[in-house]
Amino acid sequence: MISTAIRVARVGSAAELAAAALMMLGFPCLMLAALIPSVYAFVVAAAVTYLADHFLHRKGSYLINRLSKVRAGLSIRFLIRQLLLILLLARMSLGDNLVFYAAVACFIAFYGLQAPHGALVTLIRNRRRMPVATRNVDLKSRVRIPDAPPRRLLDRSAEKMLHLDLFAVAGLLVSATLDDAFVGFIGVGVTLVLGCLYVAVLLPYVRGRRTPPKADVVLAALDDWLTAYRPETVLYFSGSKDSAYQVNMWLETMEQLDTRPLIILRERVILNSLAPTTVPVICVPGGVHLMNMDLTTVRVALYAANVGKNIHLLRVPTMKHVFIGHGDSDKLASVNPYSKVYDEVWTAGRAGRDRYAIADVGVRDEDIVEVGRPQLAPITTWRGVPEGRIPTVLYAPTWEGWDGNPGNTSIVLAGENIVKKLVKADPPVRVLYKPHPFTGTVSSRAGAAHRRITALVEKAAAERAADSRFSADTAAQERARGELTRIEARLAELAGVTGDNVDEAEATRDGIVGVRRHEEIARLRAEWNDAYWRSFPEYEHKVISGAEPRLYDCFNVSDAMVSDISSVVSDFIASGKPYAVTDSGELGAEEFRRQNTAVRAATILSNSAAELGGLLDAVRDPSADPLAGDRKELKQYLLGPDEPKSIDQFNTAVADLARKADIRNVGQESRVGAANVDPAEAAELTTALPAQRNASAGDTDGVNAV
Repeated sequence: MISTAIRVARVGSAAELAAAALMMLGFPCLMLAALIPSVYAFVVAAAVTYLADHFLHRKGSYLINRLSKVRAGLSIRFLIRQLLLILLLARMSLGDNLVFYAAVACFIAFYGLQAPHGALVTLIRNRRRMPVATRNVDLKSRVRIPDAPPRRLLDRSAEKMLHLDLFAVAGLLVSATLDDAFVGFIGVGVTLVLGCLYVAVLLPYVRGRRTPPKADVVLAALDDWLTAYRPETVLYFSGSKDSAYQVNMWLETMEQLDTRPLIILRERVILNSLAPTTVPVICVPGGVHLMNMDLTTVRVALYAANVGKNIHLLRVPTMKHVFIGHGDSDKLASVNPYSKVYDEVWTAGRAGRDRYAIADVGVRDEDIVEVGRPQLAPITTWRGVPEGRIPTVLYAPTWEGWDGNPGNTSIVLAGENIVKKLVKADPPVRVLYKPHPFTGTVSSRAGAAHRRITALVEKAAAERAADSRFSADTAAQERARGELTRIEARLAELAGVTGDNVDEAEATRDGIVGVRRHEEIARLRAEWNDAYWRSFPEYEHKVISGAEPRLYDCFNVSDAMVSDISSVVSDFIASGKPYAVTDSGELGAEEFRRQNTAVRAATILSNSAAELGGLLDAVRDPSADPLAGDRKELKQYLLGPDEPKSIDQFNTAVADLARKADIRNVGQESRVGAANVDPAEAAELTTALPAQRNASAGDTDGVNAV
């Protein structure tokens, strides 16, 4: 019942639900206490509403946002409490007392202070938001960016300002109890003085040298940096906060390019969710600002997603445009007709090329280049289940998608059957459940199924922990948890302030990642991953959500995987481990294999998951695995050859396309130059000697100029 109420109220925990209930009940109790009148009951009810409101704000509760939508926002709740206090004073026959008039005047004045306070906070935040935000771009030496105001002034500023009424409320309640106006006057004075001081402290940050430079100054400094840096290859990305993984997967590849890389983002939320990198990053929310940026040295633009904002860079003819995607799979998204707009489409292996040919969406075969998958380098090859350890099976379903196709995900129709069979397998296996981060965002059925599967895994984990057949080295786990705490503290120290509350201007000024710092972060993340898997028993079922541990880390600790048609399957094939794919759309095994290349070496599961035994047999006895050879062949077909290395193939493709861009640009300059030549000069050029003609042409079009 409580869990149902939590889902309906969309709160994160029972504590949040309790706080919301107390706050809702607190205000009627305040009115009742004021009408009786009872000072002590009023004090208790007021304390409950203050504390519950504060708790919900600290938790970032969804209910707080909803209350503001129905005109019961934070300011209104404080005003109601203040009005009820005035009602209490009136009911206590203090209406003719000076303290009553002081209370009325105080709350009117205090409410009036909210306007300049809110305006100043908004103005400061807007002025601190520059036209571009950057990382690893040296703007500090080119433009003056002042320090941000102390975080305590702007962080949850409205809540802090409103809570200054506590002094007046407390003083007036004491006055009502003791029948002594002096304490009430003191409380009223303290509230008004502190409110005025808060406004006064904010004033210096909206003028003079404490404000960041104007947009044109920042953009000019950025162009100056671009001129000095001369980027050659750009990774362009636009999307929601939840899609940040799509650009994060390409960061290491960008760091390994032979050309000078640059990352261009279009949304600030993506920048705040970007993983650490040494590559220069520019976030340009405005389309006009992007189109005015000096990108004349860029020859190759890489696109990780098909989104409408791509058009702002696609319009630049001096660079070649490539769709690299964010995974290689048999999903319809992997053969999007939008891909026609790019000069080339890069796929991992031959399968991607064939996929476009079969789909016939207008992408020409000569525009497809096979470059492998550089991101798959961290995935280790399977050597069998280590002796003495029970097998681990990863269940990594994809999300429900936008179109409602039941074949998109197994989580709704097959997920519970899969997990039930795995947790009850004999001999036993361990289950790792890692759902797609978008699960439940479109379909409530998918969200409900995810919660049921999570409950199944957690229940099975608790039962196994109580099973005498399984024992754990608790001391080793405790040491691992200690390591995790130490590593996380150091990572937080290295990362500094991140997320939505970071000051954008300061982060732009100081956001240059040193190579040593970056290497330390990479080393600590590897240590964190190792400690994480040691922090609980090797037999324990686990639900894994969030960005860490990463999907590839889950691959490396697993011996088999169950998934759906998605890039997850194609990537897992790099490990050589057995895998199963669910035919949730009930096409039948043969038709399912015919339509989906990645399942040709998979165990095909129906929605009942009755075929799971075949997968588990292959894990327990690799020598009797009938699909081992098929997986090896399919790996090369999907992901390309092991040699040359994928990153080398990728760099070669970048160099070849940059060469094509240069040839195109030289040709255009020559044509423009010829079109601008005076007819008499053109006639002279045609009769000149070859050497003279070359020299004159060089002077005219500037192609050979350095």
